[in-house]
Amino acid sequence: MNNQFKLIVFDWDGTLMDSEAQITQSLANVITELALTERSNHELRNVIGLGLPEAIRQLYPSEGKVTIEKFTDRYRHHFLAGKQNPSVLFDGAMEVIKRLHADDYLLAVATGKSRRGLERSISETQLGDYFHITRCADETRSKPHPQMLLEIMDVLNVAPEETVMVGDTEYDLQMAVEAGTASLGATYGVHTVERLQAHQPLACFDNISEMGQLLYKD
Repeated sequence: MNNQFKLIVFDWDGTLMDSEAQITQSLANVITELALTERSNHELRNVIGLGLPEAIRQLYPSEGKVTIEKFTDRYRHHFLAGKQNPSVLFDGAMEVIKRLHADDYLLAVATGKSRRGLERSISETQLGDYFHITRCADETRSKPHPQMLLEIMDVLNVAPEETVMVGDTEYDLQMAVEAGTASLGATYGVHTVERLQAHQPLACFDNISEMGQLLYKD
C-alpha cells in the first residue's frame, strides 16, 4: 500500500454506517405517500450514495421540480423521524477510525447525505472529533462529480496522489477517478464488486477492519 497517503476520505452510508435498510424504507415510505409508481428494492438500493435530488431524478426522470421538492421534504421527515430500521456503525468502524486518527492521517467524509443528516449521525456515533473536514451533497455537487473531493483536498492542502477515497458505490470510485485520487472499494455495501472494480480501486475489502489493516502505519 502507498505509504505516501496523508488523507483518507470516507463515504458515510454503506461504508462507515449500515444505513441501507433505513434509507430504502424511507424512500419506499415517500413513494407510497406521494402515490408514485413503485420501485423495486434493487432500484432503491442503487441510488444510495447520490445526493437526494439526483437520486429522485434517477428513480423518476419524468418528474419535475415540484415533485422533487416534495419528495425531498418527506424523505428527510421519514429518515430523521423513523426508527423502523435504525442505522448503526459497521462492526469495526469505530476502531478503524480511531486507529487511523492515531496514525496521524487526515480524515474526511464525502457523502450524499444532507448536512443535517450527517451532523445527526456524527453526533450519535461520537465520531466528530476524528474528522478534519466533511462535505455533503446539499452544499456542493453530488457524486460522482469530483467537486466535494476536490474541495476537501484544497482545504486541507493535500495533493490527489496523497489521497485515497473509500466507498461502497461506483459513484464514490468514479468521483475518485475524476479527482485524480486512489480509491478502495467496500464490497459489503450496495454495489457489487464487479461495479467497484470497473473503476480500478487499489483493492476491495469485505469488511472495514480489512481496510484498516491495509492503511495502518505499523
